[in-house]
Amino acid sequence: MNRRDLAQHLDFANHHADATTSDIMALCAAVLKHGFHSAFVNQHYVPLAKRLLRSRASAGTVISFPLGQDTAAAKVYAAANAARSGADELDVSMNVGLFKERKYALVLREMKQVVRAAKRIKPRILVKFIIETGYLTDAEIMKAARLVVAADADFVKTCSGYGPRGASLNDVRLIKQAIGNKAKIKVAGGISTTEEALAFIKAGAHRIGTSHAPQIVKGAAGSGRSAASKE
Repeated sequence: MNRRDLAQHLDFANHHADATTSDIMALCAAVLKHGFHSAFVNQHYVPLAKRLLRSRASAGTVISFPLGQDTAAAKVYAAANAARSGADELDVSMNVGLFKERKYALVLREMKQVVRAAKRIKPRILVKFIIETGYLTDAEIMKAARLVVAADADFVKTCSGYGPRGASLNDVRLIKQAIGNKAKIKVAGGISTTEEALAFIKAGAHRIGTSHAPQIVKGAAGSGRSAASKE
């Protein structure tokens, strides 16, 4: 895998509470420079990111992040508002507490409402649900992944990066086992090296959310030779 191909698997993110306009401008400039798939920003900065990126890369944002315990109505409103603001992708935190109580019908209903609200505004928007695998057993990871598919979402995302741990290769294997090719997989949380990124892609991840995207691509050869040797 060469540098350009690896870059297209990366969502370069800045979700810091103190992110400034200049920080987001620098983030978007790096996305365009390195060819990353998208810039992920907090909702306030979606219009700015979209204006800077235009159609050259995707602008993404997060919904109910990182706790997932906003009301369903709040999530629906935020998803629709983000779509109107120009977001191309939404990473939505699942209500893990509701899931742990085995209120699966309520979790699924909420997910469906969010997907419908966003796609009603922007049919081609990608919706990912963060299931926060660090709080879940193996069986629960598989169950949550199936709920994401049942909601007609586009991706299962492992972690927010703010939970008890980041993504693991086992998370990806479990999700892949549960859903096959019915949805794609995004991983996040502590992935900062080329070797880690390549290992997750090899395991089946389609996208990697990271604040270390430039460091990750610097470890990949332009020709693809050394990067391929690290897989």
